[in-house]
Amino acid sequence: MMSEKVVEKELSKTKTRGTDKENHSRTTTTCMDMLRMIANLVLGENHEGKKTKVKGKVVLMKKSVLDFNDLGASVLDRAHELFGRHISIQFISATHADRRSSEKRMRGKLGKPAILEDWISTITPLEAGESTYEVIFEWDEEIGLPGAFFVKNLHHSEFYLKTLTLEDVPVHGQVHFVCNSWVYPAKRYTKDRIFFTNKAYLPGETPELLRPYREEEMVILRGNGAGELQEWDRVYDYALYNDLGDPDDDEEKIRPVIGGSSEYPYPRRGRTGRPPTKSDPKTESRLSLIESFKIYVPRDERFGHLKKSDFLAYGLEAILKLLLPEFEALADDTLDEFDSFEDVLKLYNGGIKLPKGPLLDNVLENIPFQMFKELVRSDGEGLAKYSTPQVIEAEISAWNTDEEFAREMLAGVNPVSIQLLKDFPPTSKLDAGVYGNQNSSIRSHHIKEHLDGLEVEKVLEENRLFILDHHDSLMSYVKRINATSTKIYATRTLLLLQKDGTLKPIAIELSLPHPDDDKLGAINEVYTPAKDGVEAATWQLAKTYVAVNDSGVHQLISHWLNTHAVIEPFVIATNRQLSVLHPINKLLHPHFRDTMNINAAARNVLINSKGVLERTFFPGKYSIEMSSKIYKNWVFPNHALPVDLILRGMAVEDSNAPHGLRLLIEDYPYAVDGLEIWSAIKTWVEDYCKFYYKNDNMVKNDVELQSWWKELREEGHGDLKDEPWWPKMSSVQDVIDNCTIIIWVSSALHAAVNFGQYPYAGYPPNRPTLSRRLMPNTLEYDELIKDPKKFFLKTVTPQLQSLLSVSLIEILSRHASDEIYLGQRECPEWTMDAEPFQAFKKFGNKLKEIEKRIVDLNEDHERLKNRFGPVKMPYTLLYPSSEEGLTGMGIPNSVSI
Repeated sequence: MMSEKVVEKELSKTKTRGTDKENHSRTTTTCMDMLRMIANLVLGENHEGKKTKVKGKVVLMKKSVLDFNDLGASVLDRAHELFGRHISIQFISATHADRRSSEKRMRGKLGKPAILEDWISTITPLEAGESTYEVIFEWDEEIGLPGAFFVKNLHHSEFYLKTLTLEDVPVHGQVHFVCNSWVYPAKRYTKDRIFFTNKAYLPGETPELLRPYREEEMVILRGNGAGELQEWDRVYDYALYNDLGDPDDDEEKIRPVIGGSSEYPYPRRGRTGRPPTKSDPKTESRLSLIESFKIYVPRDERFGHLKKSDFLAYGLEAILKLLLPEFEALADDTLDEFDSFEDVLKLYNGGIKLPKGPLLDNVLENIPFQMFKELVRSDGEGLAKYSTPQVIEAEISAWNTDEEFAREMLAGVNPVSIQLLKDFPPTSKLDAGVYGNQNSSIRSHHIKEHLDGLEVEKVLEENRLFILDHHDSLMSYVKRINATSTKIYATRTLLLLQKDGTLKPIAIELSLPHPDDDKLGAINEVYTPAKDGVEAATWQLAKTYVAVNDSGVHQLISHWLNTHAVIEPFVIATNRQLSVLHPINKLLHPHFRDTMNINAAARNVLINSKGVLERTFFPGKYSIEMSSKIYKNWVFPNHALPVDLILRGMAVEDSNAPHGLRLLIEDYPYAVDGLEIWSAIKTWVEDYCKFYYKNDNMVKNDVELQSWWKELREEGHGDLKDEPWWPKMSSVQDVIDNCTIIIWVSSALHAAVNFGQYPYAGYPPNRPTLSRRLMPNTLEYDELIKDPKKFFLKTVTPQLQSLLSVSLIEILSRHASDEIYLGQRECPEWTMDAEPFQAFKKFGNKLKEIEKRIVDLNEDHERLKNRFGPVKMPYTLLYPSSEEGLTGMGIPNSVSI
């Protein structure tokens, strides 16, 4: 058998490439079979080859202390072990065929099953920790190189399988498998669970003996499209957003089906298969709030133990924070209001301590360790005390300045909406036949005194006029929203780029539809900066209506739609069409972590009818419906950062500038840091993809890749499938460009629009989420002049909604204790391919360089004023790494919260 070992050794060193090597592989297999036949003739039919013992190490996490719904799991699993119901592992050869198989296709030979040892004596850690088990295989040389293995779980409960390492496989040395998957009892599966070695193969380069297993695994993951899915199902499938309404509970909770129509197009979400409601067969029934954590997503997409524990702890803490001030407010004269700005500040100065005694002891004995750590903080901070938002930490009132109002459009939580103004006055793209004249009423005489002595034409020519335009996207909903208790305007805000690089707001236009008929056009009022009297008070209110609009657009569009919702189809399609062996699956998989789970939770408690978002943001019950209208204009390739900056007029192509772009506002922190991150991601993706795809034909002939891209377009984003802008997938450059966008949106873009929520909006006056009345009429002017601060507080988000909003964004702005950041991987041995491994290491080092550069730029705040601002808050939202908690920095790999 020596010659066979030599052949196997060479196969293990060389990754097969192209048709010639496939033929070589088949020829080699035939030679090996001939060698076996000769051995059998010489040694006898029962010759099995030389056997030896090979030790393996399995790392897993048991289901135990941290699982509330099955506290007896550990005991029952031990009982199963006593009765001979074990966990077994059986290897599949990548180099030796199963000659006993009756199939025409060759399959890898199966080894003899081996069981995990010492399950009973291995103690499960109190925290979510790893347990290591030894497994000893009776090694048959005819297994050769194992390319995969089956695992059969005959225990009562599931476990999380992390890795399997064989220490000394004859001829091959160490062989490592990265699994990172939940394995349920065997009775839950139609086929035993299979795991492949952590080497990447394009479909045509997969060892021939593993191909049937690769294809069968993909069939399982796609499911059959029928029935209600259970927690152990590993099915990735599509559904419409038909689970937001609850017509069986309340007529006020009826919502249209979002997605699947030209009227309400939308990305697809993960299918759960729950039965329809009794009142409406098109609406899927909902889970109660208590059962919300049971909403189906494939188990491997669920939060890990630590994150689930964190999430529950933060949720409990948020409820306490919300309820305590409400109980105290029962004795308040104005239950629905903050009486003063001092009232708002009490949120950050109060707090309650945990009671001492048996009750506390009992609670602490029955909660997860991570929740314990969060609830009983070492600093003694009380449960009901909110952290002080950074926007008021250094300067208590600087948030209210014109400079900070403008700066946050470049360095705040929504830095992706501001545009260069190319035409003056601003124009509308709304259909004049439906909405009449919606063009702006702002004229030269409104802004002339704010233009540093220049004419409008001159500042336009110098690219110094910018606009935050929330007019067209909102106007069609203003009348419906204003028929509720909420009152808003469609807004346009003009800003001047000053010599010091900062922006100055110079005009705000507030627009309403004509009360008699939409076709009569808009009714516009223009407000300009003022320092004294009623003009100063109305200017502050005008800025407030802009902030309300921007808060809603940020949460619904920049955040939810353009990161959470649009990425979910990519998660689903990748699992359905790209095998775990596929290099693009290995590239993208870290950037999908927890996304389906957080989106499912959002559907159940945040974006559903009468959910937190509808209760706290101005669009109310029209929230998701409104975002579907905006999704009509979603264009995937436009979310490449350089393309986005050019389209918004914030940059122009310049081969002499860094990254080939010259920013029109040099001190635009989101763009400056973003371009560094974008460039690093693209370089990493290019290095990675070019290792696997040597030419364009390899891309065109990759059946899994082509099926993936086709399904994304036709199913995942099926309502836009006929749009001409869809990128091709026919060249290596196409793969690089498309994967770079996916990673950018999942990581850096989401970080930029998510983790600044609490630092900026944790102080409700800075970013109110709704307004309750319009500009004061003549009778209300006296009230405004007498006490403009109180008038402001009676106009913006009331107390209860403010508390609800702050509690929500405090949770959403936190990093979990098990977060994995850009440039990191869950498992260090994530690939066996040396070149991609080194390229990833280079990527991590580049991100560390970017971190240092961001620190240096933030220290130069005398020159780069937009990085610091009057609130003295450095821009860190695109600083790649972070610690856990409420840090205002860090780029997780994925849309994970």
